Amino acid sequence: MTPGVVTVRPDASLVEAAQLMRAQDIGDVLVTTDHRVVGVLTDRDITLRAVADGADPLTVSAQAVCTPNPVVVGPDDAVSAAVELMRGHAVRRLPVVDNGRPVGMVSLGDVALAQDADSALADISRAEPDSWPGGRPA
Repeated sequence: MTPGVVTVRPDASLVEAAQLMRAQDIGDVLVTTDHRVVGVLTDRDITLRAVADGADPLTVSAQAVCTPNPVVVGPDDAVSAAVELMRGHAVRRLPVVDNGRPVGMVSLGDVALAQDADSALADISRAEPDSWPGGRPA
């Protein structure tokens, strides 16, 4: 698991969420209310569920396009349990929740590292992401 989580309020705009993803160099944030996970919002959600439909990302909320009530794992759950949940629900990331509070995320890359540190997916997961060509856009 990757410890720590990045969260947004349900009423946060998609622009706020996307800017946070960019600043943290991540592809997803948890949507939380009172420190409880109510959804997962990915960069893909923003693109396919809002931008592709012409929605205004300044006015659309994170809650409106996130995946609600996501499946979660506990910090002591076996890697095999995470794999089964990922397979069964066709997801690439799972929030890790301890006593109802998010404490981390487990990704497909994390699973690859745990199961076969020499696999191609594990190598890719360890690699630093490329920077934006010519720097970040303004």
